Amino acid sequence: MFKFMSKKGITFTLSAVLMMGSLVGCGAKTDTKNAASATPAASAAASAKPADATKTELSGTVTASGSSALLPLVKQAATEFMEKNPKVTINVTAGGSGTGIKNVADGTSDIGNSDVEPAAEYKDKGLVDHQVAIAPFALIVNKDVKVDNVTKQQAADIYMGKITNWKEVGGNDAKIVLVHRPDSSGSRTLVKQIILDGKEFTKDGITQENSGAMKTAVVGQSSSIGYVDTPYIDDTVKALKLDGVAYSEENIKNGTYKLFGVEHMYTKGEAKDPAKAFIAYISSKEFQGKQVRDLKFLPADLLKK
Repeated sequence: MFKFMSKKGITFTLSAVLMMGSLVGCGAKTDTKNAASATPAASAAASAKPADATKTELSGTVTASGSSALLPLVKQAATEFMEKNPKVTINVTAGGSGTGIKNVADGTSDIGNSDVEPAAEYKDKGLVDHQVAIAPFALIVNKDVKVDNVTKQQAADIYMGKITNWKEVGGNDAKIVLVHRPDSSGSRTLVKQIILDGKEFTKDGITQENSGAMKTAVVGQSSSIGYVDTPYIDDTVKALKLDGVAYSEENIKNGTYKLFGVEHMYTKGEAKDPAKAFIAYISSKEFQGKQVRDLKFLPADLLKK
């Protein structure tokens, strides 16, 4: 049943098999080499994918409350930040510096905005200070008041109730109407520290809850005087000079104009995103260099230069 091949035929067959094996072996080596040379590129591509996957988009809600003096700046920054980060919502309210500090200490706000440093009762609450601007303040009067300048002592006497008529400081014969801010106001605290040297305000006069209402009251009340930070000042009121010096960046830098405050954004402990990113945006060179001045504030590092 079996046919036997000749010796010559066997030799030819074995040669053919060996040749095919060599070709297969060469092909395998070539493929292995190509695979090895492709490995770095493939590894780079593979490693790039996880990096992209770990890049997360900011999202969440930030609540900021407190200083009405700082409100225009924080609201503008919030609008811009939300445009850049559409998954973030920032809710900004006023209520006064004292309210902002209390809210952040209690954990009801992520950020507490303030014109002044926290009272002693908050020193151990773990609050972290982020200084975001300098705010010039000014005493403002109704435009019917015929006074352009008061000394610091005259301003203190007016707000302590010792001077009650504009004629006592070179103006017309008219009773001075005082407009105050509530005790929780950082603006009130600032004026008390700088103008009144820590002494108490008279209880006479009317009280307004925020800086916007303060300005509106002065505009609408003849012979009145109040105080706001300069973003609220327009041609409907008159800003008084203090000791003959008008508020300006240069006068604050050279120390001749004293009525200004450092604006703070406090967090409880180190800020976390998205609040951390929001504060970083306000503190950025871009925002400090343009928007801060456009809003009539001054950069936070002005006095450090």
